[in-house]
Amino acid sequence: MKKTLALLTGGTTGEWVVSVKSAATIAQNLDADKFDVYKIMLTQQGWFYEPADSLKIEVDRNDFSLNIKGRKITFDGVFIAIHGSPGEDGKLQGYFDMIGLPYTTCNALTSAVTMNKGYTKSIVTGIENLHVAKSVQVFKNTGYSIEQIKKDLKLPYFVKPNNGGSSIGMSKVTHGADLQKAIDKAFKEDDQLLIEEFISGREFTVGVVRLDGKIKVLPVTEVETAKEFFDFEAKYTPGVATETTPAPIRAETKSRVAQIAEMVYLKLNCSGVVRIDFILTEDEGDFYFIEINTIPGQTATSFIPQQVAAAGMKLNDFYTKLVKETIG
Repeated sequence: MKKTLALLTGGTTGEWVVSVKSAATIAQNLDADKFDVYKIMLTQQGWFYEPADSLKIEVDRNDFSLNIKGRKITFDGVFIAIHGSPGEDGKLQGYFDMIGLPYTTCNALTSAVTMNKGYTKSIVTGIENLHVAKSVQVFKNTGYSIEQIKKDLKLPYFVKPNNGGSSIGMSKVTHGADLQKAIDKAFKEDDQLLIEEFISGREFTVGVVRLDGKIKVLPVTEVETAKEFFDFEAKYTPGVATETTPAPIRAETKSRVAQIAEMVYLKLNCSGVVRIDFILTEDEGDFYFIEINTIPGQTATSFIPQQVAAAGMKLNDFYTKLVKETIG
């Protein structure tokens, strides 16, 4: 029996552009023999299915169904491909939990908590071999002391919106005098920020997924960028960053990374596919946790498709197993 899936894309943040590209890759690689897929666009204006041959059809949010030419379409599950809000922050997951519809991502609580970089770091602290950069969390409405931050942290710092994805609003601060400007910039994106000590080292990212009932850590990607750090431009402009999958790291490092990544996945109670960004210091020394993405990009050039290929899997099979694991 074919499953009927809703592939949910769009969103209400600047990341909707990437979501649309991710959904295109997913749609191309969902096995047409196994799934009937309806791509649904979520925007500020509403939730719509746009068939090629007719006008937009609005989703009935009472039970997340469609009415197409008098025929009611209900879904077996939802493949959420929305980066940022409301797909990655737990809002949609809460809605689907309430109407009893399974989905491909982490649950509402994990999604909400992991959107907050500060809270996430508190939870993963204590995992063996995992290091976390020293940081200060700042809230817009509760006041903060620039002098105290300078006392607590060593320069340079990274200033980042606590809930943002895709590195929008992020700055690297090398002179204390520039801290206020960086805070103001980040507050344009969010009302809470994370200011953390800069960790020098090589940047990596790794996908982790549960397939066939087992947690699988995908081959690691090393990210090298000519820019000061891996920001929105470096992520989405071809040629700005060099990505090497699998990363050239020693076998011992590889197994240590896999062990840590699996523990992060378990401790945060993840499901579906997530991506963990981290830094290795010095000569493949300490593993520093940067952040976790619970709905990582799936565009043709994104890390997860690269890592799936490096693991010797076809995207088609990967998505089939992902749906089976999360939706049944």
